Amino acid sequence: MEKVSIILNDLIQRHKSPSVQYVFFNKDSQIYHFQSGYSDVKDQIKTDPSITYNAYSVTKTFTALAILQLAQKGKLNINEPVIKYLPGFPYSNEISIRQLISHSAGIPNPIPLRWVHLKEDRVTFDRNEFFNPILAKKNKAKSLPNKKFTYSNLGYVILGQLIEKVSGLAYEDYIRRQIIQPLNIDLKHLDFIIHEDKKHAKGYHMRKAFSYAILGLFFDKRKFIGETEGKWASFKNMYVNGPSYGGLIGTPDAFMKYIQELLKSESSIISPEFKKMLFEENHTEDGKATGMCLAWFTGQLNGKQYFNHAGGGGGYYCEIRIYPEQGLGSVIMFNRSGMKDERFLDKVDRYFFE
Repeated sequence: MEKVSIILNDLIQRHKSPSVQYVFFNKDSQIYHFQSGYSDVKDQIKTDPSITYNAYSVTKTFTALAILQLAQKGKLNINEPVIKYLPGFPYSNEISIRQLISHSAGIPNPIPLRWVHLKEDRVTFDRNEFFNPILAKKNKAKSLPNKKFTYSNLGYVILGQLIEKVSGLAYEDYIRRQIIQPLNIDLKHLDFIIHEDKKHAKGYHMRKAFSYAILGLFFDKRKFIGETEGKWASFKNMYVNGPSYGGLIGTPDAFMKYIQELLKSESSIISPEFKKMLFEENHTEDGKATGMCLAWFTGQLNGKQYFNHAGGGGGYYCEIRIYPEQGLGSVIMFNRSGMKDERFLDKVDRYFFE
Protein backbone atom coordinates (compact mmCIF):
# COMPACT_ATOMS: atom_id res chain seq x y z
CA MET A 1 0.00 0.00 0.00
CA GLU A 2 2.91 2.33 0.67
CA LYS A 3 4.21 1.75 -2.87
CA VAL A 4 0.77 2.56 -4.27
CA SER A 5 0.66 5.81 -2.28
CA ILE A 6 4.10 6.78 -3.60
CA ILE A 7 3.05 6.16 -7.23
CA LEU A 8 -0.18 8.14 -6.91
CA ASN A 9 1.30 11.00 -4.89
CA ASP A 10 4.02 11.29 -7.50
CA LEU A 11 1.37 11.87 -10.17
CA ILE A 12 0.12 14.91 -8.29
CA GLN A 13 3.62 16.22 -7.59
CA ARG A 14 4.57 15.93 -11.28
CA HIS A 15 1.35 17.61 -12.44
CA LYS A 16 0.06 14.51 -14.23
CA SER A 17 -3.40 15.24 -12.84
CA PRO A 18 -4.90 17.89 -10.55
CA SER A 19 -6.43 15.08 -8.48
CA VAL A 20 -6.69 11.30 -8.33
CA GLN A 21 -8.86 8.88 -6.40
CA TYR A 22 -8.26 5.15 -6.24
CA VAL A 23 -10.10 2.39 -4.40
CA PHE A 24 -9.33 -1.34 -4.16
CA PHE A 25 -11.98 -3.57 -2.60
CA ASN A 26 -13.67 -6.96 -2.21
CA LYS A 27 -17.39 -7.65 -2.50
CA ASP A 28 -18.05 -6.48 1.06
CA SER A 29 -15.72 -3.60 1.86
CA GLN A 30 -12.88 -1.29 0.87
CA ILE A 31 -9.38 -2.68 1.26
CA TYR A 32 -7.58 0.54 0.33
CA HIS A 33 -8.59 4.07 -0.60
CA PHE A 34 -6.37 6.89 -1.83
CA GLN A 35 -7.22 10.49 -2.58
CA SER A 36 -5.02 13.48 -3.29
CA GLY A 37 -4.97 16.76 -5.15
CA TYR A 38 -7.57 19.33 -6.07
CA SER A 39 -11.02 18.92 -7.59
CA ASP A 40 -10.83 22.67 -8.26
CA VAL A 41 -7.37 24.16 -8.79
CA LYS A 42 -8.43 27.81 -8.76
CA ASP A 43 -10.40 27.61 -5.50
CA GLN A 44 -8.01 25.03 -4.00
CA ILE A 45 -10.81 22.57 -3.21
CA LYS A 46 -9.32 19.24 -2.21
CA THR A 47 -10.84 16.10 -3.64
CA ASP A 48 -12.72 13.76 -1.31
CA PRO A 49 -14.95 10.65 -1.62
CA SER A 50 -18.06 12.78 -2.24
CA ILE A 51 -16.58 14.39 -5.39
CA THR A 52 -17.98 13.22 -8.73
CA TYR A 53 -16.06 12.73 -11.98
CA ASN A 54 -17.20 12.21 -15.58
CA ALA A 55 -16.89 8.48 -16.26
CA TYR A 56 -17.35 8.64 -20.05
CA SER A 57 -17.14 5.18 -21.70
CA VAL A 58 -17.35 3.26 -18.42
CA THR A 59 -21.07 3.92 -18.99
CA LYS A 60 -21.04 1.27 -21.73
CA THR A 61 -20.89 -1.46 -19.08
CA PHE A 62 -24.18 -0.14 -17.65
CA THR A 63 -25.73 -0.10 -21.13
CA ALA A 64 -24.71 -3.72 -21.72
CA LEU A 65 -26.08 -4.70 -18.32
CA ALA A 66 -29.38 -2.96 -19.11
CA ILE A 67 -29.69 -4.93 -22.38
CA LEU A 68 -29.11 -8.21 -20.53
CA GLN A 69 -31.66 -7.25 -17.88
CA LEU A 70 -34.22 -6.80 -20.66
CA ALA A 71 -33.17 -10.14 -22.15
CA GLN A 72 -33.55 -11.77 -18.74
CA LYS A 73 -37.11 -10.42 -18.57
CA GLY A 74 -37.84 -11.90 -22.00
CA LYS A 75 -38.29 -8.52 -23.67
CA LEU A 76 -35.56 -9.16 -26.26
CA ASN A 77 -33.08 -11.77 -27.47
CA ILE A 78 -29.52 -10.52 -27.94
CA ASN A 79 -28.90 -13.06 -30.72
CA GLU A 80 -31.68 -11.63 -32.86
CA PRO A 81 -31.24 -8.85 -35.43
CA VAL A 82 -31.34 -5.28 -34.19
CA ILE A 83 -33.80 -4.38 -36.93
CA LYS A 84 -36.45 -6.61 -35.33
CA TYR A 85 -36.64 -4.12 -32.46
CA LEU A 86 -35.56 -0.93 -34.26
CA PRO A 87 -37.20 -0.88 -37.72
CA GLY A 88 -35.24 2.25 -38.69
CA PHE A 89 -31.85 0.58 -38.07
CA PRO A 90 -29.66 1.91 -40.93
CA TYR A 91 -27.19 -1.00 -41.18
CA SER A 92 -27.30 -4.64 -42.27
CA ASN A 93 -30.39 -6.65 -41.34
CA GLU A 94 -28.01 -9.40 -40.20
CA ILE A 95 -26.41 -7.41 -37.36
CA SER A 96 -27.44 -8.79 -33.98
CA ILE A 97 -27.80 -7.03 -30.66
CA ARG A 98 -24.93 -9.13 -29.29
CA GLN A 99 -22.66 -7.84 -32.08
CA LEU A 100 -23.48 -4.25 -31.17
CA ILE A 101 -22.64 -4.87 -27.51
CA SER A 102 -19.38 -6.67 -28.31
CA HIS A 103 -18.24 -4.06 -30.88
CA SER A 104 -18.24 -6.65 -33.65
CA ALA A 105 -21.03 -5.18 -35.79
CA GLY A 106 -18.70 -3.07 -37.93
CA ILE A 107 -20.48 0.19 -37.06
CA PRO A 108 -18.37 3.31 -37.85
CA ASN A 109 -16.81 5.28 -34.99
CA PRO A 110 -16.50 9.01 -35.77
CA ILE A 111 -14.33 10.94 -33.27
CA PRO A 112 -16.75 11.75 -30.42
CA LEU A 113 -14.81 14.62 -28.78
CA ARG A 114 -17.10 17.23 -30.31
CA TRP A 115 -20.24 15.30 -29.29
CA VAL A 116 -20.76 17.43 -26.17
CA HIS A 117 -22.97 20.26 -24.99
CA LEU A 118 -22.72 22.68 -22.08
CA LYS A 119 -24.51 21.92 -18.83
CA GLU A 120 -26.80 24.93 -19.31
CA ASP A 121 -27.93 23.59 -22.71
CA ARG A 122 -29.16 20.25 -21.33
CA VAL A 123 -32.86 21.17 -21.19
CA THR A 124 -33.04 22.18 -24.86
CA PHE A 125 -30.63 19.59 -26.27
CA ASP A 126 -32.29 16.90 -28.42
CA ARG A 127 -30.00 13.90 -28.88
CA ASN A 128 -32.12 12.25 -31.59
CA GLU A 129 -32.05 15.46 -33.59
CA PHE A 130 -28.26 15.46 -33.19
CA PHE A 131 -27.62 11.80 -34.05
CA ASN A 132 -30.18 11.18 -36.81
CA PRO A 133 -28.12 12.99 -39.49
CA ILE A 134 -24.90 11.33 -38.27
CA LEU A 135 -26.47 7.87 -38.54
CA ALA A 136 -27.84 8.77 -41.98
CA LYS A 137 -24.41 9.94 -43.16
CA LYS A 138 -22.38 7.13 -41.53
CA ASN A 139 -24.70 4.36 -42.72
CA LYS A 140 -22.04 2.14 -44.27
CA ALA A 141 -20.56 -0.57 -42.06
CA LYS A 142 -16.75 -0.85 -41.91
CA SER A 143 -16.81 -4.65 -41.92
CA LEU A 144 -19.20 -7.59 -42.10
CA PRO A 145 -20.98 -8.66 -38.90
CA ASN A 146 -18.64 -10.41 -36.43
CA LYS A 147 -15.76 -10.29 -38.90
CA LYS A 148 -13.53 -8.32 -36.53
CA PHE A 149 -13.51 -6.11 -33.44
CA THR A 150 -14.40 -2.49 -34.27
CA TYR A 151 -14.99 -0.22 -31.28
CA SER A 152 -17.95 2.07 -31.85
CA ASN A 153 -19.54 4.79 -29.72
CA LEU A 154 -22.18 5.10 -32.42
CA GLY A 155 -23.13 1.45 -31.84
CA TYR A 156 -23.85 2.29 -28.22
CA VAL A 157 -25.99 5.27 -29.26
CA ILE A 158 -28.14 2.69 -31.05
CA LEU A 159 -28.18 0.42 -27.98
CA GLY A 160 -29.50 3.37 -25.97
CA GLN A 161 -32.28 3.80 -28.51
CA LEU A 162 -33.01 0.08 -28.27
CA ILE A 163 -33.33 0.25 -24.48
CA GLU A 164 -35.76 3.15 -24.82
CA LYS A 165 -37.83 1.34 -27.46
CA VAL A 166 -38.12 -1.94 -25.55
CA SER A 167 -38.49 -0.54 -22.01
CA GLY A 168 -40.66 2.47 -22.79
CA LEU A 169 -38.41 4.62 -20.60
CA ALA A 170 -35.84 7.28 -21.39
CA TYR A 171 -32.39 5.66 -21.27
CA GLU A 172 -31.33 7.67 -18.20
CA ASP A 173 -34.51 6.78 -16.31
CA TYR A 174 -34.07 3.09 -17.07
CA ILE A 175 -30.51 3.09 -15.67
CA ARG A 176 -31.62 5.04 -12.60
CA ARG A 177 -34.56 2.75 -11.84
CA GLN A 178 -33.05 -0.61 -12.71
CA ILE A 179 -29.39 -0.26 -11.71
CA ILE A 180 -28.57 2.81 -9.60
CA GLN A 181 -31.56 2.85 -7.24
CA PRO A 182 -31.59 -0.95 -6.59
CA LEU A 183 -27.98 -0.55 -5.40
CA ASN A 184 -29.10 2.16 -2.94
CA ILE A 185 -26.76 4.69 -4.52
CA ASP A 186 -27.81 8.31 -4.07
CA LEU A 187 -28.31 10.01 -7.42
CA LYS A 188 -26.06 12.82 -6.15
CA HIS A 189 -23.28 10.22 -6.25
CA LEU A 190 -24.10 8.54 -9.58
CA ASP A 191 -26.24 10.03 -12.32
CA PHE A 192 -26.23 11.63 -15.75
CA ILE A 193 -26.26 15.19 -14.43
CA ILE A 194 -24.13 17.28 -12.09
CA HIS A 195 -26.20 17.83 -8.96
CA GLU A 196 -23.81 20.19 -7.16
CA ASP A 197 -21.07 22.15 -8.93
CA LYS A 198 -18.91 22.29 -5.80
CA LYS A 199 -19.14 18.51 -5.44
CA HIS A 200 -18.04 17.88 -9.03
CA ALA A 201 -14.38 17.80 -10.02
CA LYS A 202 -13.55 20.40 -12.60
CA GLY A 203 -12.05 18.84 -15.73
CA TYR A 204 -8.57 19.90 -16.89
CA HIS A 205 -6.03 19.52 -19.69
CA MET A 206 -2.34 20.36 -19.31
CA ARG A 207 -1.93 23.73 -21.04
CA LYS A 208 1.54 23.10 -22.50
CA ALA A 209 0.86 19.56 -23.69
CA PHE A 210 1.07 18.92 -27.43
CA SER A 211 -2.34 17.25 -27.24
CA TYR A 212 -3.82 20.53 -26.05
CA ALA A 213 -2.44 22.31 -29.11
CA ILE A 214 -4.24 19.92 -31.45
CA LEU A 215 -7.41 19.71 -29.35
CA GLY A 216 -8.86 22.60 -31.31
CA LEU A 217 -8.96 20.42 -34.43
CA PHE A 218 -11.68 18.30 -32.83
CA PHE A 219 -13.18 20.58 -30.22
CA ASP A 220 -14.53 24.14 -29.93
CA LYS A 221 -12.13 25.56 -27.34
CA ARG A 222 -13.80 28.96 -27.30
CA LYS A 223 -17.08 27.40 -26.24
CA PHE A 224 -15.99 24.64 -23.88
CA ILE A 225 -12.65 25.75 -22.36
CA GLY A 226 -12.73 28.07 -19.35
CA GLU A 227 -9.99 29.81 -17.42
CA THR A 228 -6.33 28.86 -17.22
CA GLU A 229 -5.63 27.69 -13.66
CA GLY A 230 -1.92 27.33 -12.99
CA LYS A 231 -0.55 24.78 -15.45
CA TRP A 232 -4.05 23.65 -16.40
CA ALA A 233 -6.69 24.71 -18.91
CA SER A 234 -10.09 24.13 -17.33
CA PHE A 235 -13.20 22.75 -19.02
CA LYS A 236 -16.63 24.19 -18.46
CA ASN A 237 -19.15 21.69 -17.10
CA MET A 238 -20.55 19.70 -20.02
CA TYR A 239 -22.42 16.54 -20.93
CA VAL A 240 -21.88 14.09 -23.78
CA ASN A 241 -24.57 14.06 -26.47
CA GLY A 242 -25.16 10.31 -26.15
CA PRO A 243 -25.63 9.21 -22.53
CA SER A 244 -25.67 5.49 -23.43
CA TYR A 245 -22.04 5.53 -24.63
CA GLY A 246 -20.54 7.88 -22.05
CA GLY A 247 -22.91 9.92 -19.91
CA LEU A 248 -22.48 8.71 -16.34
CA ILE A 249 -21.02 11.03 -13.69
CA GLY A 250 -20.17 9.65 -10.27
CA THR A 251 -17.92 9.10 -7.29
CA PRO A 252 -15.36 6.29 -7.09
CA ASP A 253 -17.35 4.78 -4.20
CA ALA A 254 -20.51 4.64 -6.33
CA PHE A 255 -18.71 2.70 -9.06
CA MET A 256 -17.21 0.48 -6.34
CA LYS A 257 -20.74 -0.44 -5.15
CA TYR A 258 -21.71 -1.27 -8.72
CA ILE A 259 -18.73 -3.62 -9.16
CA GLN A 260 -19.25 -5.14 -5.69
CA GLU A 261 -22.74 -6.14 -6.77
CA LEU A 262 -21.32 -7.87 -9.85
CA LEU A 263 -18.87 -9.74 -7.59
CA LYS A 264 -21.71 -11.33 -5.62
CA SER A 265 -22.79 -14.87 -6.54
CA GLU A 266 -26.42 -13.73 -6.25
CA SER A 267 -26.75 -10.19 -7.56
CA SER A 268 -29.85 -8.05 -7.17
CA ILE A 269 -29.44 -6.57 -10.66
CA ILE A 270 -28.71 -9.61 -12.84
CA SER A 271 -29.09 -13.38 -12.61
CA PRO A 272 -26.04 -15.71 -12.54
CA GLU A 273 -26.96 -17.03 -16.02
CA PHE A 274 -26.99 -13.60 -17.63
CA LYS A 275 -24.00 -12.34 -15.65
CA LYS A 276 -22.01 -15.25 -17.10
CA MET A 277 -23.01 -14.06 -20.59
CA LEU A 278 -21.79 -10.56 -19.69
CA PHE A 279 -18.23 -11.79 -19.15
CA GLU A 280 -17.92 -14.29 -22.02
CA GLU A 281 -15.25 -13.20 -24.50
CA ASN A 282 -16.48 -12.74 -28.06
CA HIS A 283 -14.83 -14.62 -30.92
CA THR A 284 -15.07 -13.63 -34.57
CA GLU A 285 -16.55 -15.91 -37.23
CA ASP A 286 -13.10 -17.41 -37.87
CA GLY A 287 -12.63 -18.15 -34.16
CA LYS A 288 -10.29 -15.26 -33.29
CA ALA A 289 -10.55 -13.95 -29.72
CA THR A 290 -11.37 -10.23 -29.70
CA GLY A 291 -10.40 -9.32 -26.14
CA MET A 292 -13.93 -7.99 -25.66
CA CYS A 293 -16.89 -9.49 -23.81
CA LEU A 294 -20.25 -7.72 -23.62
CA ALA A 295 -18.82 -4.20 -23.06
CA TRP A 296 -15.95 -5.47 -20.85
CA PHE A 297 -12.37 -5.85 -22.10
CA THR A 298 -10.37 -8.87 -20.96
CA GLY A 299 -6.90 -8.86 -19.47
CA GLN A 300 -4.46 -10.48 -17.05
CA LEU A 301 -2.33 -9.07 -14.25
CA ASN A 302 0.20 -11.26 -12.45
CA GLY A 303 -1.64 -14.31 -13.79
CA LYS A 304 -5.01 -13.07 -12.52
CA GLN A 305 -7.78 -12.65 -15.07
CA TYR A 306 -9.71 -9.38 -15.01
CA PHE A 307 -12.42 -7.54 -16.89
CA ASN A 308 -11.88 -3.85 -17.44
CA HIS A 309 -13.26 -0.71 -19.03
CA ALA A 310 -11.78 2.76 -19.31
CA GLY A 311 -13.52 6.07 -19.89
CA GLY A 312 -11.80 9.16 -21.16
CA GLY A 313 -12.32 12.42 -23.00
CA GLY A 314 -12.16 16.14 -22.38
CA GLY A 315 -11.17 16.79 -18.78
CA TYR A 316 -11.44 13.30 -17.25
CA TYR A 317 -10.09 9.76 -17.30
CA CYS A 318 -11.11 6.70 -15.29
CA GLU A 319 -10.90 2.91 -15.20
CA ILE A 320 -12.98 0.24 -13.49
CA ARG A 321 -11.93 -3.39 -13.06
CA ILE A 322 -13.21 -6.68 -11.68
CA TYR A 323 -11.15 -9.76 -10.71
CA PRO A 324 -13.91 -12.41 -10.53
CA GLU A 325 -11.85 -15.38 -9.33
CA GLN A 326 -10.32 -13.38 -6.48
CA GLY A 327 -13.54 -11.54 -5.64
CA LEU A 328 -11.75 -8.19 -5.96
CA GLY A 329 -12.18 -4.95 -7.88
CA SER A 330 -10.71 -1.50 -8.35
CA VAL A 331 -11.59 2.00 -9.56
CA ILE A 332 -9.36 4.96 -10.42
CA MET A 333 -10.50 8.45 -11.46
CA PHE A 334 -8.61 11.54 -12.64
CA ASN A 335 -9.82 15.04 -13.50
CA ARG A 336 -7.53 15.38 -16.51
CA SER A 337 -8.13 14.40 -20.11
CA GLY A 338 -7.64 10.85 -21.31
CA MET A 339 -7.89 9.74 -24.92
CA LYS A 340 -7.06 6.02 -24.75
CA ASP A 341 -7.25 2.95 -22.51
CA GLU A 342 -4.11 3.43 -20.42
CA ARG A 343 -4.57 0.31 -18.28
CA PHE A 344 -3.32 2.45 -15.42
CA LEU A 345 -4.76 0.01 -12.88
CA ASP A 346 -2.05 -2.47 -13.92
CA LYS A 347 0.48 -0.12 -12.28
CA VAL A 348 -1.23 -0.03 -8.86
CA ASP A 349 -3.36 -3.16 -8.54
CA ARG A 350 -0.27 -5.34 -9.01
CA TYR A 351 0.92 -4.58 -5.46
CA PHE A 352 -2.13 -6.33 -4.01
CA PHE A 353 -1.13 -9.58 -5.73
CA GLU A 354 2.51 -9.78 -4.68
